[in-house]
Amino acid sequence: MRTKFAIINRLSAENPEMVFNQLMHHFNKENLLNWYQSLKRKAAVGSDGMTKEEYGKNLEENLDTLLEKLKTMSYVPGSVKQILIPKEGSKGATRPLGIGNFEDKTVQKGVQKVLEAIYEPLFWNSSYGFRPKLGCHDAIKALRGHLYSQPVRKIIDLDLSNYFGTIDHELLMEQLSNKIQDKRFLRYIRRMFKAGILSDGELIVSDEGVPQGSICSPILANIYAHHALDDWFNMTVKNHCKGNVEIFRYADDAVICCENTNDAERIRAVLPKRLSKFKLRLNSDKTKTIVFNKFERKNSKSFDLLGFTFYLGLTKSGRVVPKLKSCGKKLRSKLTKVNVWCKENRNIHPLPELWRSFCRKLRGHVQYYGISFNSKAVQGFIFKSVKIFFKWINRRSQRKSMTFDQFGLFLLRFPPPEAKIYHRLF
Repeated sequence: MRTKFAIINRLSAENPEMVFNQLMHHFNKENLLNWYQSLKRKAAVGSDGMTKEEYGKNLEENLDTLLEKLKTMSYVPGSVKQILIPKEGSKGATRPLGIGNFEDKTVQKGVQKVLEAIYEPLFWNSSYGFRPKLGCHDAIKALRGHLYSQPVRKIIDLDLSNYFGTIDHELLMEQLSNKIQDKRFLRYIRRMFKAGILSDGELIVSDEGVPQGSICSPILANIYAHHALDDWFNMTVKNHCKGNVEIFRYADDAVICCENTNDAERIRAVLPKRLSKFKLRLNSDKTKTIVFNKFERKNSKSFDLLGFTFYLGLTKSGRVVPKLKSCGKKLRSKLTKVNVWCKENRNIHPLPELWRSFCRKLRGHVQYYGISFNSKAVQGFIFKSVKIFFKWINRRSQRKSMTFDQFGLFLLRFPPPEAKIYHRLF
């Protein structure tokens, strides 16, 4: 399987104009089995209630049936169950999450693998979100490196409004058909779009949007943004700017660094017109143009990306350099979650097990936010979280579990995770 997709990847890299005519033969029993095995065992179930364990009880028969349906064009994806999850850092705001049926996830995994093999060589290096071997910290490191080494005067911090929910199906199908001429493969993607969203028992079928949470939605979203934003910026905008400009995009969040002030104003003015051609729009509340100039530190402002705040700070020798720290809004939101978790779980588990679970959560925070310049913020989060834990274990009953001194001895024997730099920026 890897060899076949590597061949597609190589052909696409060697000839960016190449069109792929035969793709459905990759949906064979061997690949279906591999895709099945790669799915998470404890993932949320879709509207059919089928789990991986239940599907695997008659795995051979189920895969044979699925393969036959794919060959005869009788496979029809089920509707996607939609749930609303709280949006981090926004009171009362929610984010829709789509959960497909288990069999549909298996097919979507195949669609994802095929599309990644074709489009990965075509994506620009400025795109970091939902790509193999790339992640949040790669985007952060690249952006900080650019701010440090290149002359930057202004930053355009842009955010696409409801990006996943406004992707136009017809425009996306048109983009896909420019590279893919396998009609059966394209028909299955169109069927995925037409399967609809099941929300509160009501089936909603729309001509736009790909559900967040779907396995192949990230690659489809990247393909759409590649045509709508990345291609235009790298092939057109750069050629019309007087100074150096660069974009760093992670899914629907992007930062544009401009050396020339006039370039920043022109780009900001034309962005809405460009995006409207793809039926996208900017989130006016979150999109802003700010001064970020090492030679005008007092007038410069900070901006946020991927949970971090970028700002201009001083080195020990007094030089002005770009630094970053945990975003205050995100930190407050996470401390609220820590408080809720401690309150809800304080009486469910014995203290040792409760502490182990608590430390695992702290360790996850440290591993993400443990980045150069951010040790102080990480240590502060650990300190405040431990204080919250101490508060709630003393409310497990009418009698206190332990005094402050006793808790201090407990921490000496079972210390919480320490602040540590997992991601170095230089």
